[in-house]
Amino acid sequence: MAVEHNNETDSGFRITGYHVFGAMVLAFGIIIAVNVVMAVSAVRTFPGLEVANSYVASQTFDVEKSAQLALGWTVDAGVEGDTFRVTITDEADAPVEVASIGGTIGRPTSVVDDQTPEFTFDGTAYVAKTGVLGEGNWNFRMVAEAADGTQFKQRVVFYVKH
Repeated sequence: MAVEHNNETDSGFRITGYHVFGAMVLAFGIIIAVNVVMAVSAVRTFPGLEVANSYVASQTFDVEKSAQLALGWTVDAGVEGDTFRVTITDEADAPVEVASIGGTIGRPTSVVDDQTPEFTFDGTAYVAKTGVLGEGNWNFRMVAEAADGTQFKQRVVFYVKH
């Protein structure tokens, strides 16, 4: 019995082991290349460590947290034009005047735009000139000292919209 060959649908192309191997190398090559690009980008934009030694920092964490919570402060931050404003209030919602305040304003994932403003107390809040901040998410990593010497540290997240 003879098998008739239909030449109209047969293109002559056959998938071989070399084709499958090439497709797999290409697919995995793309995956590896994307992973390398993402890893390099992550390392390049990593702002650094929060603390030099996490074990040492953990030894006093609970004591410092309790002292900070005992102050009963609430912190709010935002930008009005080129002025950065930090409001600290106590449990009675009254403005708090601290012994000292400082910190860093910057983007959450990069240190390129970081700045350390100089604050003045205007009777209700702490204000500093920062220049116009770009639109998007920002962090203020605040460090303040209460009149009794208690350290108060907090990361305040705020959003700038133009």
